[in-house]
Amino acid sequence: MVAAQRRVTKRREQTRQRLLDAALVVFAAEGFGRSTIEQVCDRAGYTRGAFYSNFASLEELFLAMWERHSRRMVAEVEAALDAARTAGVDDVRTAVELLLDAVPLDDEWYRVTAEFSAHALRNPALRRVVVAREEAIAAAIVPGIEALLNRIGRRVPDPVALGQALVAVHDGTTVQCLMDPGDPAAHRRRVDLVEHVVLAYSVEG
Repeated sequence: MVAAQRRVTKRREQTRQRLLDAALVVFAAEGFGRSTIEQVCDRAGYTRGAFYSNFASLEELFLAMWERHSRRMVAEVEAALDAARTAGVDDVRTAVELLLDAVPLDDEWYRVTAEFSAHALRNPALRRVVVAREEAIAAAIVPGIEALLNRIGRRVPDPVALGQALVAVHDGTTVQCLMDPGDPAAHRRRVDLVEHVVLAYSVEG
């Protein structure tokens, strides 16, 4: 009985992951507002029944997809911070470059999240969920950044403000870089701006 339950759980998880993978492709191609459950199911090779046994709506599916992506991103940032500590990084510029390398520009993901953010702005309840998710991501990442800055000799008076500023500059420069991916100046300015933000929201000591 236990073995059977484990098989069901594993199969269910595989179904969820295939639906999440399919949704990313569909949302990126069609736009969240124009995507349908049928399109996601067709892409994943499942029926509507399989969808509804895992998710109540496309919004719930997106939030699950976002959570999965966020976990991966946080893990990659933490790995970059560990690598910086191991390498004995002692300047802000190098630290910023390592962090940005851990969060690569992703055209597909940006298209999906930008449209969903616009959708959430029209829905107060969903907006609160999105804000809470973004705050949780920043709360998971900023302590490691703060610890690295402390090793470099800088202190962060307001970690929450630093987190919000980093999210803002990341989102803004992502658009610029994706609009002209072949322009090295855009990528250089991205590093410059993040470095300025880190310096502006931290002090020596």
